[in-house]
Amino acid sequence: MNKLVTIFKIPELARKLSITLLFLVIYRIGYHIPLPIINQEQMLQWATGVSQGAFGQLFSLAAMFSGTNFDQTTIFGLGIMPYISASIIFQLLASVYPPLEKLQKEGESGRRKINEYTRYATVFICLLQSTVYVRYLAATTGPDGQGLVLPQYRDSLLALTTAVLIMTAGTIFLMWLGEQIDEYGIGNGISLIIMAGIVARIPKASVDLFFDQSGEGWKLKPFYVLGGSGASDISLEKLIVLIMLFVGVVVGVIAMTKAQRRIPTQSARHVRGRRVYGGTRQFLPLRVNQAGVMPVIFASSLLMLPFFFFRFLEGLFQGGWASALSSEFNRQGYLYNLCYIVLIYFFCYLWTGITFNPQDISNNLKDMGSFIPGYRPGRQTAEYLEQIMTRITYVGSAFLAIVAIIPSLISTTLHISPLVASFYGGTGLLIVVSVVLDLVQRINSHLVMRNYPGLTED
Repeated sequence: MNKLVTIFKIPELARKLSITLLFLVIYRIGYHIPLPIINQEQMLQWATGVSQGAFGQLFSLAAMFSGTNFDQTTIFGLGIMPYISASIIFQLLASVYPPLEKLQKEGESGRRKINEYTRYATVFICLLQSTVYVRYLAATTGPDGQGLVLPQYRDSLLALTTAVLIMTAGTIFLMWLGEQIDEYGIGNGISLIIMAGIVARIPKASVDLFFDQSGEGWKLKPFYVLGGSGASDISLEKLIVLIMLFVGVVVGVIAMTKAQRRIPTQSARHVRGRRVYGGTRQFLPLRVNQAGVMPVIFASSLLMLPFFFFRFLEGLFQGGWASALSSEFNRQGYLYNLCYIVLIYFFCYLWTGITFNPQDISNNLKDMGSFIPGYRPGRQTAEYLEQIMTRITYVGSAFLAIVAIIPSLISTTLHISPLVASFYGGTGLLIVVSVVLDLVQRINSHLVMRNYPGLTED
């Protein structure tokens, strides 16, 4: 308690925390502001019915990662996902498109230019997605229509265009909130917005675990000491598995976040007059999970595309192979999990390649008069560091992949809702713990700089 009080004794840190909390409160307020032209009662009924199937669970999973609300169409209906998608596109392009690769190597000015391009791409993606989304809700006939727009607005081009612009502006505002948190607050703004959306859903997931919502209201699910006939039942072994998953993921994420591969370094010895300087041994810490939680978010968002693509082909070819692939991605089967693992590995190595530059580290060691014993400064040191990072990234990627597919395996084996499993032992909990650890580390750095003990110190 004393340490929490100490945080607010530092004016700069207290101001950053207050700004961060204020922006998150603004996000939560906008999270509940409905889109004017939508019949929210029908929307809630439709969402409740759809959520029982695999299609609704996939949408709810996407809503969890994007920080939006699936049960209600709001001004933040698209969430932060368009910005994440634009970031993925430009990170991929930066590795294969020479002009962007050159910009990325220019340092801070190049990154600012890429961020500017990312914002423009976000606007374009928002306009495209919101147009498709509003059209889907407004249509009254055909498989792509739900008729959830109020009757007086269904044929109004002005009203539908206004809804598209409102949803686009909502996502741009969320992107701006995240950037303001990065600049004036504390922590990663986009990650905090996603975490806030996940934490807000945990109480509902807890209620859904023990209660079943029907037309007669909330009803307690049948409880069995052993066994159970399906997802509507709860049993002792299910609760034990969820508790073990919760503890295991929390401990694993903390251990993997703090895990380091320490590379021994030796500083050169200098003799000036009668004094000897340098010659000390130090360590260069390399994080095992250098990419953090971003590969999971990127992979989850990207896996939404095959589902909609195969569903579109299913409508064209009327079943067949397209229907089988659509069903596979819909129920998150083995092919889905395999693609999930491959994408997590891909984005882990991609993100590590972007954030970790062994050549720069080698040059910095050389400039400071340090070297790695057994390796010459320069190219040989850079190659050694790259080799080490490639190996430890494989371990970090494996951990993220295991945590990511646990909800699918557990829900299939024990007949637990995938959303409940993801909150208490999968990606949702992984994101929350990772973001909280990052926030604690940033707060600790402020406390240590002012000679205060950190939050994790005794």
